[in-house]
Order: sequence, then C-alpha cells, then structure tokens
Amino acid sequence: MKNEKHSGAGILFVRDSGQILLCLRDDKPQIPCPNCWDIIGGHVEQGETPRQCIVREVKEELGRDIKNLNFYKKTDMKDRIEHTYWERANIDIKQTTLTEGQKLKWFTEGQIKKLPEEKIAFGFKRIILAFLKDKPFQF
Repeated sequence: MKNEKHSGAGILFVRDSGQILLCLRDDKPQIPCPNCWDIIGGHVEQGETPRQCIVREVKEELGRDIKNLNFYKKTDMKDRIEHTYWERANIDIKQTTLTEGQKLKWFTEGQIKKLPEEKIAFGFKRIILAFLKDKPFQF
C-alpha cells in the first residue's frame, strides 16, 4: 500500500509595498521548527479542501476573514503537497491578535533572502522567493 503525503495549505499576505507577512513560531521544543519564521497555514484536515483549510487557518490564527483569496501554486515537497495562496492585504500587525506563534512581521524580499534556510519553517523560503520573483500580485 502506497503511503500518501498529507496536504498543507498556506497563504502569503502581500501589502502594497510588496512585503510578505510571516509569523514567528512558538519557541517550544516539542513543536516542529520552533522559533522559525513561517507563513500562515496548516494541515488540510480530512474532508476539507486546501481552500477551506486556509480560510479556517486564517480565521483561527489571525481572527480574520479572507477577502480575496488567490491560488498561487501546488508544490510537491519531501513530506507533503503544499497549496500556496495569496491575498493582497495591508494588515496592521499591531491591531492583530495572534493565537499561534510569538509575533507577526512584514518582510522585504531582501530580508527574506538574508534569512538562513533553517530559520524559515518547512522549506517555505524557496516558495516565498519564487512567489516574489513570479509576482502574481502585480498592483
């Protein structure tokens, strides 16, 4: 019997300046990628589509409804199939209550490039940089 990979879904929030929103994961040794930067998202649950997953995760983690969800791409990763979405949003992180993780921060492309691979969770650095290069969010 073939062991199928699980699915994940994540969202890249892009503000008008082109910066990307990342979340600093909790610093707990029992979780994967502790104290690393991550995109908002999570595991697709049984009976859920990736789109439904990302809507749920954003509501759970940021208390926010998705206004204009756009699909970016599906990536076959070592451990999962990742579905990446994006939304143009000028989120005020000072006014956002985060329910998972330590804090939110807006990053420029240059700042993301300077972060070591191991400081961005789950191999997302290459997806984020590809997204910034492809620029599906042209304003």
